[in-house]
Amino acid sequence: MKGISSTKLILLQPSTIHKQGGNGITTSISILVSHHHRIWLIAFLCFFTFASLLTLLNTTTAVRDPNGLPSSSSSAAAAVTSAGLSSSPPSLLPAPVFDALVNYAASSNSSGKMAEGDLRTIAGVLRRQAPCNLLVFGIGHETPLWRALNHGGRTVFLDENEYYVAHVEGRNPGLEAYDVAYTTKVRELPELLDAARRQRSGECRPVQNLLFSDCRLAINDLPNQLYGVAWDVILIDGPKGHSATAPGRMSAIFTAAVMARSTGRGHVDVLVHDYDREAERVSSAEFLCTENLTAATANLAHFVIRSGPTEEFCDNRTAVASSSSQPARGATASS
Repeated sequence: MKGISSTKLILLQPSTIHKQGGNGITTSISILVSHHHRIWLIAFLCFFTFASLLTLLNTTTAVRDPNGLPSSSSSAAAAVTSAGLSSSPPSLLPAPVFDALVNYAASSNSSGKMAEGDLRTIAGVLRRQAPCNLLVFGIGHETPLWRALNHGGRTVFLDENEYYVAHVEGRNPGLEAYDVAYTTKVRELPELLDAARRQRSGECRPVQNLLFSDCRLAINDLPNQLYGVAWDVILIDGPKGHSATAPGRMSAIFTAAVMARSTGRGHVDVLVHDYDREAERVSSAEFLCTENLTAATANLAHFVIRSGPTEEFCDNRTAVASSSSQPARGATASS
């Protein structure tokens, strides 16, 4: 009887449930089915999103090789790289282009241009050194030429006229130039030299950080990062020095001499234009030194300055005194 009673209970349970909540079960099943559909839909969307992101990442990675070039160009890039390593550096200006630029500039009839001999001397230094770190005092007719000949290097120009700096930058996009506030006058040459000699072991010493110098001849208002650059070539063709009230190039020559000895790499080429004028000639003898003079034309002097610690600008002080005592000449030469 217990077995029969148990059987009845088992048979009646579904029926009872059906009678009491048949509609509720149907509704629950529908909701469950709908809920399952939503779960599958959400899962499908998540999978699709993940697959799309994964495909995008794989495509981006595949398109670029380690050098950042398209994978389809990898073999070509490798060939170009191999060719470049076996020949001249890729940033070096081709010799025919270099010569064409120099010849065009030398044959130009523009007023205010540099004499052909001086231009070719400077170009010869850049031919040996470029691409390099080139600092130029003065902006003028040859500015685009110096920048072009130093293709692949860094060329920085300094000028006393901020408006002219802005004008030249506008005509030469990408040109790096800064204005300098000079506080000297050509007529102050004797006074400035005497002060520099008195402070030779102090503020006007040959090796120092010009940014913190109180020497009257030191240019210390340039952008800070320029004082740490290891300059390879320094060309002094400014500021103006054709009259007694012009700024003169005493500060430029002193600053170049200190930069060459303080941050240069081994030996630094320093070229002084308008060397026939007293301020340029005497200041060069005082700070660049005759023992470092390697070549000179009527208007251009080429010094090679050895970098490194030193307590004196020049080894031969007698030569400096002799040069300083020479009479002034070329005071009216073009700036």
